[in-house]
Amino acid sequence: MSEGIVTRAGRGLYTVQTDTGRILPCRLRGNLKKRFTYSETASHVRRVEKVKKLAETDPIAVGDRVVIAVGDSGIEGVIEEVLPRRKALVRRSGNERERQTLVANLELAVIVFSAAEPRPDLFKLDRFLVLAEDSELEILIVLNKADLADPSELTEALAEYRAIGYEILTTSRITGEGIDTLRARLKGRLSAFCGPSGVGKSSLLNAVQPGLRLKTGETSEITHAGRHTTVRAELLTLEVGGWVADTPGLRQVEFWDLLPEDVAFCFPELEPLMGHCKFPNCRHRKEPGCAVRAAVDDQRVSPRRYQSYLQMTLTDPTHGSAPRKTAPS
Repeated sequence: MSEGIVTRAGRGLYTVQTDTGRILPCRLRGNLKKRFTYSETASHVRRVEKVKKLAETDPIAVGDRVVIAVGDSGIEGVIEEVLPRRKALVRRSGNERERQTLVANLELAVIVFSAAEPRPDLFKLDRFLVLAEDSELEILIVLNKADLADPSELTEALAEYRAIGYEILTTSRITGEGIDTLRARLKGRLSAFCGPSGVGKSSLLNAVQPGLRLKTGETSEITHAGRHTTVRAELLTLEVGGWVADTPGLRQVEFWDLLPEDVAFCFPELEPLMGHCKFPNCRHRKEPGCAVRAAVDDQRVSPRRYQSYLQMTLTDPTHGSAPRKTAPS
């Protein structure tokens, strides 16, 4: 038996790098593909009462720590156990309505958008931020392709995010702006680059570590939308120390188990206002005595960010069980 980290995952085939440095293709033990429900009765030995498939696109994600049994050939293995995850970046799969874990045991979410080609969609950026906030991850916003935008436009676009405390870095692989700073932020961490297609995530990683030679692409000249070049997430070893995951561009950001009433806790400027409305069940729309609406009216909360919050709470279906965040009493 050996322990290691999953560096590639998909379609029942996984690549595991063991703690001794060996890299092995692995398959998953069959019982790990199912969810077991055990009896809680104390009168008999613990036993499996129900078995059903996991409501997840894949039970294992890059970044997972696993225990593997190495086969007799010594060149492949079987994943026998998935060790408990600390944190994970999770979304709801748009096609199969299942949970999709993008990266497990993540420490830093590097949310990459472009300054131009394509132009940044701040409402989509807000959704990525909520996704990371819900997982309680450290966040770095990277605005790439800074060489293609007017500096004053960049300052204006990012002002509301800096005002609420987000760390922001502007980068360009053409001029080299921000590359050294980004490399230093990734050092010794398990990080993930996430964002829409075409914003230059793979190109940026190639600039951080030129030897990676990740496949890159350009935006469409007709639609100006990004084209997918990264097919599935892959965990890469950094020469400066640590790991970074290059993830596929996401056109849709759906939340898995985030209830509408919990979304406000994932907006740093709204969280302190929770519990201060006149009515405990306030939905922060037209209710009298709403602390959120008052903050928007006196410009303590960005009206655009407030509209972004409303979009998320109006359009997202409810998933999961009880809320994990509660308002102060």
